[in-house]
Amino acid sequence: MDPHVLRNISYGMFVVSSNKGKLFNGQIANTVFQITSEPVTIAVSINKNNLTHEFIDNASRFCVSILKEDTPLGFIGKFGFKSGRDTDKFKDTKFKLLDSGCPAVLENALGYLAAKVINRFDCLTHTLFLAEVTHSELLTEAKPLTYEYYHQVKRGSTPAAAPTFIKDEGIKKQAGILEKYVCTVCGYIYDPASGDPDGGIAPGTPFEKIPDSWVCPVCGANKESFEKAK
Repeated sequence: MDPHVLRNISYGMFVVSSNKGKLFNGQIANTVFQITSEPVTIAVSINKNNLTHEFIDNASRFCVSILKEDTPLGFIGKFGFKSGRDTDKFKDTKFKLLDSGCPAVLENALGYLAAKVINRFDCLTHTLFLAEVTHSELLTEAKPLTYEYYHQVKRGSTPAAAPTFIKDEGIKKQAGILEKYVCTVCGYIYDPASGDPDGGIAPGTPFEKIPDSWVCPVCGANKESFEKAK
């Protein structure tokens, strides 16, 4: 089986959040789907080992914030590559507390959906939560961030706990093109052709010319944590 065929399935990029009492947590997810239109139901796939899974299972409620295309990689890294067991992801994050007690992330979001779980399906490593949408709000008109744009333009990577993770996904080299480098912590790919404009690195900058003070825009790892793409 060639797992790379799966890259042709379309996805969005979202923050899925929930609560356990007054504790909040959220994570990046790409497997969020509308299932029916009347009533409006959606489904989300969450890894059983994630803290967000524990919170959703406990509260039977969650919120989906739809991310904008210009969402910074650092924000995605905060919610996608850090654990809520070690980090308060909602510290310095703009959010709205809903009547259900669930937090709706507003930062970098074009809108959100609040939902109540009506069924659970065991999917081996993940649980598929089926939920009825109880509230929604459009925050701004903007292009949504797609999974393809995240990978191809932003050069983002996929956490090992994600449903769409592909193990040992190689990066092909092309003759005459500057070498790409990969973060050994989170898998972020530094592509000299794109640079890191948010981090002050202009397109066309070879990895060797990046200041030693530069860090991975996703997880914050230092330059020494990168290695040449194979």
